[in-house]
Amino acid sequence: MKKIFNIFSKKNIKEKEHTKITVDYREKNSLVISELSALNLQIEFASLEIADYIIGDVAIERKTVSDFISSMINRRLLNQLEKMSSYENRLLIIEGLDEQELYFEQENNKGVHANSIRGFLISILLKHKTPIIFTKNYEDTAKFLEIISRRKTKEMSLHVAKKNLNKSERLQFILEGFPGIGPKTAKELLKKFGTIRNIINAPEEELKQILGKRTENILRIIDQGVED
Repeated sequence: MKKIFNIFSKKNIKEKEHTKITVDYREKNSLVISELSALNLQIEFASLEIADYIIGDVAIERKTVSDFISSMINRRLLNQLEKMSSYENRLLIIEGLDEQELYFEQENNKGVHANSIRGFLISILLKHKTPIIFTKNYEDTAKFLEIISRRKTKEMSLHVAKKNLNKSERLQFILEGFPGIGPKTAKELLKKFGTIRNIINAPEEELKQILGKRTENILRIIDQGVED
């Protein structure tokens, strides 16, 4: 009997590659991290000034229910949302709806009425243009992060309202000012030549290996004077 080829077997299903998840070091002890590790996702810890998680071009702030209410009262979340506005794609995760009530119809023990919380949620959506995901627990949060890491992302341009760029980001920012040079090309140039001076002084043939037909236009801009 001829063997039937099973196209649905796990061996024949090509799994999508996952984007690396950059995690703020303050999240290191959260149960979400242990769950992400169990899912065999690539994690990198860093000191993030914006958000708790960066996945490709997505910035994600995570709050447990109690953290959310506290940061609403002390207005810390407003500052965090303002910083996140530099990312076109951003999310707020409110975690733990299976474990704690988000609001009661009467004031809770922190003196916050349910309608105040509702109003704040509306403000996040409409004023700060930030989508909200409500998760049941840390496992649910990790599964959302896994799905986000599987989506196709594009390199994020630094020509956004991002502040406090480091040295390499500053160089990338300058290169992205040239027409036709995006974040990916800027990184390739810096990786190959090291400095902007080396890029400017590089032989045209070497530049063409990365820039292709754009080389002539870039060189013309470099040599162009104010009155040209």
